[in-house]
Amino acid sequence: MTEQLIYQTEDKDGIIEVKDCDDVRSLYFGSFAQQSAMSLKNPDALHLAYTKAMMSSLLFNDIEDDVLLIGLGGGSLAKYLLQNFPKCRLEVVESRKAVVEIAHDYFELPRDNRLNMVIDDGAQYVLERHNLQREFYSLIMLDVFDSQGMAQEICSLEFFASCQKMLKKNGILIINLWNTNEQFKQLFSWLGSLFDAKLLFLPVDGVVNVNGLFFHENTPIYSRRELQCRAIKLEKTYHLPFKQFLKDLIIYNPNFIDRVTSK
Repeated sequence: MTEQLIYQTEDKDGIIEVKDCDDVRSLYFGSFAQQSAMSLKNPDALHLAYTKAMMSSLLFNDIEDDVLLIGLGGGSLAKYLLQNFPKCRLEVVESRKAVVEIAHDYFELPRDNRLNMVIDDGAQYVLERHNLQREFYSLIMLDVFDSQGMAQEICSLEFFASCQKMLKKNGILIINLWNTNEQFKQLFSWLGSLFDAKLLFLPVDGVVNVNGLFFHENTPIYSRRELQCRAIKLEKTYHLPFKQFLKDLIIYNPNFIDRVTSK
């Protein structure tokens, strides 16, 4: 299968490309690494495994109000949230204006009055606004990590402390991480301290991509049985593998019950 170049542009941060290969449209930032992907036959679905796994937070908390997403890519997560959660008000921070335009023009990201799109550096945005927006979001999703690592401005204890302050007391921070990167252990050390070890990680695609879930102090507590019932219901509703998410969370987190569930 040969990829066909659909669109190419360049900004101060480099080349941006949109390519089609059979049924799949992908976004690239001037390298072989796939930044985002969409099925042309089913554009509303989450296509990449890690984006599906980012929805695992639903096992622990519903999405019924304000969500902050840092890092847009092709807009798969933003589109999914808007389409499936009518009460969701979504704020997205993306540093590259061209990426936002491409998400609308080539990846069917809707222009919705519940979507507040902010063109800004994610780290700067959070650090400047956490005092104004304390305890504002029920969910913060961080998707600015690739095989080269996380931007240095974001990879700091100060940034993650600001994210925590912007979470509601029952909120969850979920981060897409890269397990082979040197930053991985440092990030979990910082976040484990901030969130009092109320954290889980969910490996994706052979334990290379890892989604980290970090729980604020009043995140709802469920028994394992209740979580199993939620997984079954969520899977029927959203057609994502929540039963497998829960199974993997239990397998890869030995202290699962002690961390986020009742016994």
